[in-house]
Amino acid sequence: MNQIIITYSFYLIISTCLTIWVAKTLFKNGTIFLVDIFHGNKALADSVNNLLLVGFYLINLGYAIYTLQINYSIANSQEILESLSRKIGGIILILGCMHFLNLYIFFTLRKRAVADTKKKELLPHV
Repeated sequence: MNQIIITYSFYLIISTCLTIWVAKTLFKNGTIFLVDIFHGNKALADSVNNLLLVGFYLINLGYAIYTLQINYSIANSQEILESLSRKIGGIILILGCMHFLNLYIFFTLRKRAVADTKKKELLPHV
């Protein structure tokens, strides 16, 4: 089998597994933030969390497939590993950036939700 096809196969398998692992972790742990942001509305939080999950998969798997191409020859196992390390490293960096972007969005929304709750508490009740 061609060395580039072997590299492509490993790259797609590893990047897909990494994306699924990170997505499941974000999905599982993001729910509590979203429930808090949406003031206990679990149905809305679950719905938004599912939409975020789909977007996460689309962006990350799309990027992995988009960057699949290798424009140089691969002659041996060492070059396979070196090529994989560059490509997988790029995917890990993108996943890390997406993770921190999600956290930033969650904390920004939570901060806004807490501020709104405090405003409502300070308003005189009629």
